[in-house]
Amino acid sequence: MSKEKKPILNELFESRNKYKELAEDIDKEEFIKVVKSRRSVRVYNEEPVKEQDMRACLELALLAPNSSNLQQWEFYWVRNQEKKNKLIDYCLGQPAAKTAQELVVAVARPDFWKVNQKRMLEKIDAMGDKAPKSARKYYSKIVPLAYRQGFFSIRGYLKKLAIEIRGIKKPTPREPYNKKGMSVWAHKSTALACENLMLSLRAYGYDSCPMEGMDSKRIKALLGLKNPAEISMVISAGKRAENGVYGKQVRFDNKYFIHEL
Repeated sequence: MSKEKKPILNELFESRNKYKELAEDIDKEEFIKVVKSRRSVRVYNEEPVKEQDMRACLELALLAPNSSNLQQWEFYWVRNQEKKNKLIDYCLGQPAAKTAQELVVAVARPDFWKVNQKRMLEKIDAMGDKAPKSARKYYSKIVPLAYRQGFFSIRGYLKKLAIEIRGIKKPTPREPYNKKGMSVWAHKSTALACENLMLSLRAYGYDSCPMEGMDSKRIKALLGLKNPAEISMVISAGKRAENGVYGKQVRFDNKYFIHEL
């Protein structure tokens, strides 16, 4: 009697994975302090952000979890003063942009699955015989199947039909299957990296504000970007002024959001 074939993710992460990495001890009180003291700061003082600190925080942002390690994001640290002034204008001149010492544009790149799939395959090839066959199979076959949508998303909708049929009897991954789904897919990972950036800035002693009130079309033109790149948010950074936070943090009762089944 033949053994039941394991799903590809089981092959990757269960029996064939021999890599070990121990979890570091963390001072949870310091982490809680970072999370709780992160506020959306609307007004900054004139104290600059050290260049080495900004670079370190941007690098920490790139350590965020992301779908299939395809790293579907870009971060534009706008340092040129002329472009920075335009970016402030495109952020509607809001104080969080106007008084910021640094501005970073987070861009979701649904198209990056192609180039980063190739980069992953190159890394797998460089491992030689040490590379698990399941990893090569995942990136060479599963990734294109999941993310290639085809002209006018025709391939994606055909895939959706097959998925709906398969899903009648088996748990089945269903998204993305069109360009809109790819956009959502990329924004989810980009948002995770944005949170990494903002928490990193707080840990380094700075503050931040994620801004969605902006003219994304003009910002794309400023950065020289074309579709399918999408502006996810603009993040300002600096040290908060005394009146930088508009009020106490307001959160509704957790019973509305945390559910136990």
